[in-house]
Amino acid sequence: MPDGTIGNSNGNAVDIGVEPRHDWTLAQAEALFALPFTDLIYGAQRVHRAWHQPNTVQMSTLLSIKTGGCPEDCAYCPQSVRYQTGVEAEALMALPEVLERARAARAAGATRFCMGAAYRSPKRKELEKIAQMVSAVRALGLETCATLGMLSLEQARELKDAGLDYYNHNLDSSEEFYGQVISTRRYQDRLDTLAAVREAGMNVCCGGIVGMGETVRDRAQMLVTLANLPHHPESVPINRLVRVAGTPLEQAADVEGLDFVRTIAAARVMIPKAHVRLSAGRSTMSDELQALAFLAGANSIFYGEKLLTTGNPDVEQDRALLARLGIRAEGATAGPGAT
Repeated sequence: MPDGTIGNSNGNAVDIGVEPRHDWTLAQAEALFALPFTDLIYGAQRVHRAWHQPNTVQMSTLLSIKTGGCPEDCAYCPQSVRYQTGVEAEALMALPEVLERARAARAAGATRFCMGAAYRSPKRKELEKIAQMVSAVRALGLETCATLGMLSLEQARELKDAGLDYYNHNLDSSEEFYGQVISTRRYQDRLDTLAAVREAGMNVCCGGIVGMGETVRDRAQMLVTLANLPHHPESVPINRLVRVAGTPLEQAADVEGLDFVRTIAAARVMIPKAHVRLSAGRSTMSDELQALAFLAGANSIFYGEKLLTTGNPDVEQDRALLARLGIRAEGATAGPGAT
């Protein structure tokens, strides 16, 4: 495949080049999703190995520094005040506790520490405290990431000045499907936050959720939106919906495993230099499904027993899986599975 062209099941050629591009059309993305599964995986692996060290994975840990009480109505989220999910609202954590958790994450092998707070947008005093957390965590030698809701350019610059490396703000799905999941925030609001983060000089972490009832076209359109940004996100988390009792999506149908892996592979092809993160929903995935996701180009995971308020495989389980697959932590020099 010297020119990167693969034929799909309809006889149409799909160009899977390794160079980043910003001119994807929806038709091209849909053709990518429609490739025979093995051809799509082959193309994704080709792209992956052009830009990334094979058999390595970037390890992040995510801590909820302020849980519950969010006024938004995101239909998947257990932290919304609009739903009865059993999640109790908690105040912003104190700095010493955050640092204790960050040190534990570093000791377990994480290289990036992500702090999440259930805000529509952080208020002034809250942002000042979070900026102190960012500076202190960065002083531990960890990369820092935060997800705090919408940000203005001024707020983004304050976090950048504190030393924040990454800001996470997911698109969730396509603009067309978005209104079926969220009504309290516009799609453009999300794009505006991404633009503010980028203008402030921070790295962008942005992806979406698979399994909310969206179509393959919606998944393709979300990736087109990300791939056609002026600068690609440095991290692209692909989440598998975690169905939480009490949320409107608690009865959503399971997304088929191979369809989920196709989304991972398409993200790898369309946003080649990014870390594609196998994110929420891993606790419901078999080892074999996770292995397929790594084969499709995923090279980042959240490491630790909890993602904000939902479950995640524990550290020892992840270490065992990575060792069996011969995958080591990014930056590690020891044998497979080393952290």
